[in-house]
Order: sequence, then C-alpha cells, then structure tokens
Amino acid sequence: MKELRTEIEINASPNQVWEVLADFGSYPTWNPFITEVRGVPKEGEWLVIRAALNPRRTEVFRPVVLRCQPGRELRWRGTLPVPGMFAGEHSFLLEPLPGGKCRLIHREEFTGLLVRLVLWMIGADTLRGFHAMNRALQQRSEDLHKSIQGRAKNNAEATLPLPPQE
Repeated sequence: MKELRTEIEINASPNQVWEVLADFGSYPTWNPFITEVRGVPKEGEWLVIRAALNPRRTEVFRPVVLRCQPGRELRWRGTLPVPGMFAGEHSFLLEPLPGGKCRLIHREEFTGLLVRLVLWMIGADTLRGFHAMNRALQQRSEDLHKSIQGRAKNNAEATLPLPPQE
C-alpha cells in the first residue's frame, strides 16, 4: 500500500466546507484538479470523475462512493477492471477545530501490483493536484463563510431600532 496525504486548515466550519465539497456541479468553476464529477455523493453510488493531472493530461475515473457523512467525510474507491492490479481509495476528512475552523485531510491509498508504476507515472502530478484543490477549496469555503457572516451582520443591523429623529 502507498498513501498520498495532504492537510490544510480552513477558516470555515466543517459544514460550510462540506457545502462546497459536496456540490459536484460547481467543481468546474473552482476546482483546478477534479474538474468534473457526475453523480451524487451517496454511499453505493457510482461517480464519473475527470481529474486534470497536469495541463496536458486528464484522466477519467469511475469510483463508487464508500462513505458519505455530511460535514465529516467523503470517500470513494476506484479500481482497474482486473482485480488486484490497481485500486485507489480517495478520501476527504473534515476535522473540527476551535474557533469555527476545520482541518481538511485529503488523501488516497493505493493498492495492487501496479502501484509503483502508476505512482511513478502520475504520483507527483496527483500530489500537486491535491494541494491545488485544497487551496481552492479553502478559498471558496472561506469566501462562503465571510458571505454568511456578512449577511448575518447585515440582518442584525437591520433589526436594530432606529435612533429617534429630531
């Protein structure tokens, strides 16, 4: 088994990050790595995922969703048609942190006879893609968090009584 793992702290709650992560339809607008996902984040569902490994190479994967816990974890597994040759289990884990923040742990575990060869071919590009996606998810989630805070502040101000007029 071989693992690629990245982490990033996000100044937004796990639920706010989940809102972005689980909105597959918006991926083309913000995600530089996983540029398209067809399907729904539901356990047992099959997805079609397009990943931009580098500017010249795009791969399409057809994994099955293994775990979908809103605000906590999304995990899927893809394999080659021949059992035992190559499989990848991709996961996003959201850990709550103090102050309404969270940590994203973005990882993939690879197994099978072809792991060394496949990671030699795409491992560095995949890791760069993880980091790029993490930064983009961080930015989009934090922007959403600021937007929600701004609306809450405006709503609070709108309900304040007006000062008496002279």
